[in-house]
Amino acid sequence: MRNQLEPKALFLCYPAVQRPFMIYDNHKRPITYLRLAVTDRCNLRCFYCMPEEGIKYLPKHQLLTYEEMERVVRVLAQLGVSKVRITGGEPFVRANLMDFMRRLAVIDGLDDLSMTTNGVLTAPHVRELAELGVRSVNLSLDTLDRERFHRITRRDELPAVLQTLDALLAAGIQTKINAVVMDGQNIEDIGPLVELTRNQPVDVRFIEEMPFNGEGSHYPVLHWTHQRIVDEIRAQYPDLAKLSDPPFSTSANYQIPGHRGTVGVIAAFSRTFCGTCNRIRLTAQGTLKTCLYDNGVLDVRALLRNQATDAELTDAFLRAFAHRPVNGFEAERQRDTVTESMATIGG
Repeated sequence: MRNQLEPKALFLCYPAVQRPFMIYDNHKRPITYLRLAVTDRCNLRCFYCMPEEGIKYLPKHQLLTYEEMERVVRVLAQLGVSKVRITGGEPFVRANLMDFMRRLAVIDGLDDLSMTTNGVLTAPHVRELAELGVRSVNLSLDTLDRERFHRITRRDELPAVLQTLDALLAAGIQTKINAVVMDGQNIEDIGPLVELTRNQPVDVRFIEEMPFNGEGSHYPVLHWTHQRIVDEIRAQYPDLAKLSDPPFSTSANYQIPGHRGTVGVIAAFSRTFCGTCNRIRLTAQGTLKTCLYDNGVLDVRALLRNQATDAELTDAFLRAFAHRPVNGFEAERQRDTVTESMATIGG
């Protein structure tokens, strides 16, 4: 096997400290953040994520086991990945999730353990999430209106989601609400969602709709671009002020004077943040994605189940990172039409 330090351009080396390496891709972007999908299943049927009849879920043996996922996280943590966000599908539909979270929480080098959830099953676990040191939770919530919630998600679960929101805020967990902006569906919810930031320390982030719904794009043209979303918010809140964005932020961030929380807008379809992207994804079936829009670049499950050593896993990861597309547009050009569901990608 070739030297696992190759290609050398991927590393910035440090003398005998906690981590020997920091991974850089072929465009000199650090890779420090893993989004780890623990399941492809979901208990909602959001129309922008999957068809009404759902998607064909993978049999259990085709999903990574918790032990396999833990091993991957340990290998990546040794390479400098310091943040892991648990995603799905919906993470809490997989049995024994909290046992897995406890094991991740003690991995050396993992400084930030976070989660994305739809909130339907989350409230009973919030206290333990806080005790484990979970830093932040992204809560998917596209509307505060129960009828519209039912229409968008095809499930009547808004009360459970709002209970989770209250529990997260009470526990002091940094809470980000993710709202996909959809033409003709929830435009009237932009104002009420922004209003949540007045009295609560919550970050409300509006996201351009993407074509990951199991069918392809709903619109020939994206009408609600990131700039139009900002213009709509500013029309309702003329004193909306731009904030400095933290490193690697996917959102352009704002605050309304006097409000406790913040507002963000994510150009997920326009892909304006690719130049500073520090994240990779591992799907529930063990496919590595170095870009949300790529078709998968490495079958990690096959490596694990063919008894690959940690050194061989490391070498395979480094080769994948050395051929990362410069942005989501290049990644999309290298594949067929995007038709998969976001539930199979890992959020």
